[in-house]
Amino acid sequence: MATLGDIGVAAAINIITAIIFLLAFAILRIQPFNDRVYFPKWYLKGIRSSPLHSGALVSKFVNVNLGSYLRFLNWMPAALKMPEPELIDHAGLDSAVYLRIYLIGLKIFVPIALLAWSILVPVNWTSDGLQIAKLRNVTSSDIDKLSISNVERGSERFWTHLVMAYAFTFWTCYVLMKEYEKVASMRLSFLQSEQRRPDQFTVLVRNVPSDPDESISESVEHYFLVNHPDHYLTHQVVYNANDLADLVEKKRSTQNWLDYYQLKYTRNQDQRPMIKTGFLGLWGEKVDAIDHYIAEIEKLNDQIMEERKRVKKDDKSVMPAAFVSFKTRWGAAVCAQTQQSRNPTEWLTEWAPEAREVFWSNLAIPYVSLTVRRLIMHVAFFFLTFFFMIPIAFVQSLASIEGIEKSAPFLKPIIEKDLVKSVIQGFLPGIALKLFIIFLPSILMVMSKFEGFVSLSSLERRAAFRYYIFNLVNVFLGSIITGSAFEQLDSFLKQSANQIPRTVGVAIPIKATFFITYIMVDGWAGVAGEILRLKPLIFFHVKNFFLVKTEKDREEAMNPGQINFHATEPRIQLYFLLGLVYAPVTPVLLPFIIIFFALAYLVFRHQIINVYNQEYESAGRFWPDVHGRIISALIISQVLLLGLMSTKGAAQSTPFLIALPVLTFFFHRFCKGRYEPAFLRHPLQEAMIKDTLERAREPNFNLKPYLKKAYIHPVFKDDEYEDVRSEISGYCIGDSEDECVTVPTKRQSRITTPAASHASGGSLRSPS
Repeated sequence: MATLGDIGVAAAINIITAIIFLLAFAILRIQPFNDRVYFPKWYLKGIRSSPLHSGALVSKFVNVNLGSYLRFLNWMPAALKMPEPELIDHAGLDSAVYLRIYLIGLKIFVPIALLAWSILVPVNWTSDGLQIAKLRNVTSSDIDKLSISNVERGSERFWTHLVMAYAFTFWTCYVLMKEYEKVASMRLSFLQSEQRRPDQFTVLVRNVPSDPDESISESVEHYFLVNHPDHYLTHQVVYNANDLADLVEKKRSTQNWLDYYQLKYTRNQDQRPMIKTGFLGLWGEKVDAIDHYIAEIEKLNDQIMEERKRVKKDDKSVMPAAFVSFKTRWGAAVCAQTQQSRNPTEWLTEWAPEAREVFWSNLAIPYVSLTVRRLIMHVAFFFLTFFFMIPIAFVQSLASIEGIEKSAPFLKPIIEKDLVKSVIQGFLPGIALKLFIIFLPSILMVMSKFEGFVSLSSLERRAAFRYYIFNLVNVFLGSIITGSAFEQLDSFLKQSANQIPRTVGVAIPIKATFFITYIMVDGWAGVAGEILRLKPLIFFHVKNFFLVKTEKDREEAMNPGQINFHATEPRIQLYFLLGLVYAPVTPVLLPFIIIFFALAYLVFRHQIINVYNQEYESAGRFWPDVHGRIISALIISQVLLLGLMSTKGAAQSTPFLIALPVLTFFFHRFCKGRYEPAFLRHPLQEAMIKDTLERAREPNFNLKPYLKKAYIHPVFKDDEYEDVRSEISGYCIGDSEDECVTVPTKRQSRITTPAASHASGGSLRSPS
């Protein structure tokens, strides 16, 4: 069990590691040859120019200005200098709202820490519960004297913890409500002030029913001309172009290899580069690399052209889904937020994702199979979560003095030394757990993709939810159960049955030492490592040396990255959970969490301003998930405190804790009803205001060409792609409502459609 000395050693290791990372970053960022690695966002905006293009030869690669080394920490105030409105204009609302998660952590835990350390810590420290517990052979450490474990059973001092639990809950709920209100207001203001975008006018329609007389495109046109005659403008059907996308990606990879060997040949023209055509180039016929890849690209071009023709001609390549665009935002809002058919499983509508965040391959998944896919992933995630607990418990058992002595007895003389023992107990368990789950976010993202979500934001939100559940079950509950229960196993076997709950009540706070080490490894050193960008730094210089030929190639090699919401947000939520659970139990944990939130806010603000380039903008759509997970952490903390105090003989004070989870739940219901609609639906009033203002400012703007190709699959965008089946959506001659005529549809038994329907001309296939 880790002692205060072990925690001190772990803190020293992680602080030194974090300082090394920050110093390395401060030096590397001012070197001219690293400028594109640490400031890529400004290059993408066209504001910053490369320092390699001017100055003396040495100064192009190494910063010779000694003054800049003395000001190596000026990035910290610079990161905090940009005001939030300017940050939103610069990086988007998603980035600004993401940073508010760290701010809300500081707003919650700084006052709680001050209150806990001024009231709870003295109450715990001056008690003698652990002295009595030692008589029952329950192990403890010096750090536990600061926790609730040190309060005697049945003591009146537990009233202090109860009052503090109410104070912590009310303060947390107050901060959450204010932040929810603020973010909801920011979202509505952002959407109202945002420039015109195709997704503001577009709805994704799924599960279009098949019709023997009409194609999918014709059915979509007919349906919306009948049911939305005044607002429907155009549509784009969805194609199953996954095979074509694979060919395009294979061509891109082949082109990269051709560029590499051509660059290699230009540097040494005495010898043509050669490769083997076998597996991974290890065996097979030896051929000229440049000629080989030129031939491969020509072959792929032919295959791509054939596949494009097949997709355009084959009606089976058209999925029962379409992106439908409207003349106004108001019309799109009505369609997206209402039921379209008496059959609730047909003509399903939702707001179309932003065009750049559409996950095209999942649009080819039949809608009827989505339920089955999600059921499979629910089962798979269940087994992943609970079976993962076994190796985690095993690894953590090895990352302890007893585990190492048992598995490697010959190391006993070494690990019994004080310094080595402190490193093992204060540092090794945290780093072992961190390394063990390092690939988990990628696994969960693959599972989300299999479920069939059609936007990057929904993929990330689902993966984040599952990562949070995994952290809750394995990292939090798993560490407590496998840790405290196994540590106290000898005591359990020697005690009577009615003493076991008391031992568990004492043992749960003892696990705080493990979480302190984990916070320092993951939250301190891990966040400092984020700003160093070691992997992108290495990859940029490797690509710059081997592949880059033009300035465009150099821009593509920068790899600015983005906020990986599915990996970072659940990590933040784990710290909220730990802070809320241990605030009334072991307040010594709180300063470590506050340092994490402060350091992470500083680092990620710098990265958002100078580095990250978000792939999409959801206008803070993820905030209800953030709020809900903090509420769940608050309720979990209340239930655990209730269970803990029930084992401490506090019969008079414990019943008063029952009201806390109930009050918190109703607070959540209030916030959900009051603020969440702003994140799920777009007010018709706001849509009408924006439409009216836009018509007044640009009365002659032609919206149809702007929307017509907004949602064409990317594999068609480098082709002069004209889908005649989409042309049928132009239902007014000259786009003038005064010239609309009534033309019958192909359906012989149905009423006429009040528009100039291209489909009425017969079942002619679009020319390829």
